[in-house]
Amino acid sequence: MKKLLVIIVLLLGSICLQAQSFEKDQCRNRRVKKAKKEKEKVLEAYCDRLGVEYENLTNIYIRAFKREQVLEVWAQGNFGDSYQLVQTYKFCTSSGFLGPKRKQGDRQIPEGFYFISRFNPTSNYHLSLGINYPNPSDSELTTYNNLGGDIFIHGDCQSIGCIPVTDEKIKEVYMFAVKARNNGQRHIPVHIFPYKFDYYLDQEGYEDELLAFWQNLEGGYYYFESNRKPPLVHINNEGRYEYF
Repeated sequence: MKKLLVIIVLLLGSICLQAQSFEKDQCRNRRVKKAKKEKEKVLEAYCDRLGVEYENLTNIYIRAFKREQVLEVWAQGNFGDSYQLVQTYKFCTSSGFLGPKRKQGDRQIPEGFYFISRFNPTSNYHLSLGINYPNPSDSELTTYNNLGGDIFIHGDCQSIGCIPVTDEKIKEVYMFAVKARNNGQRHIPVHIFPYKFDYYLDQEGYEDELLAFWQNLEGGYYYFESNRKPPLVHINNEGRYEYF
């Protein structure tokens, strides 16, 4: 029994050390090091006004709205607390139109429920956070063989399906994500919606299939609006999202 406890303690210690070294590893890159130096006090001030400790930030949530062209960063102070809006960032530019990304080269920003899958400190667009597009829903709901990929939240001011927020603002979004990942959040959700569903959209001219897809996304939007916590998202065999 004692031997088992020692092994468990060693494993937990190893996990903690790996988590705590993530920010250090990222800061070996000059862009991240510079972003940390320039933005740390700014991010601390954002969090302080909400009663959230930036240094101990462990749970963030990112959501974006294509029609409004805004990206939001939300944070949870302590486990079980409601999430609070920390900061909003405008898209610098956009591409495509309302509706999901279904193939390579369509210039569409995806719509759906994703998470950060990559941190790229040497991006061609200053800094970038990759999302796990295509997810199983995207793969199920398309008839195309090549769905494309390499979708990022990034700096600069260009887009062929990504979300650019300028070099200055990506420093903030990137460092928020680095801090949360460093403190143990391995799954940072990124939810991308066509528009804010509590605002009117004239649906004339949109195909029934697309409206049904948006109605499915709407459930996840209102889950967060009602609970101020991101839903646990499951994708069923038909590619539909289910929320818990």
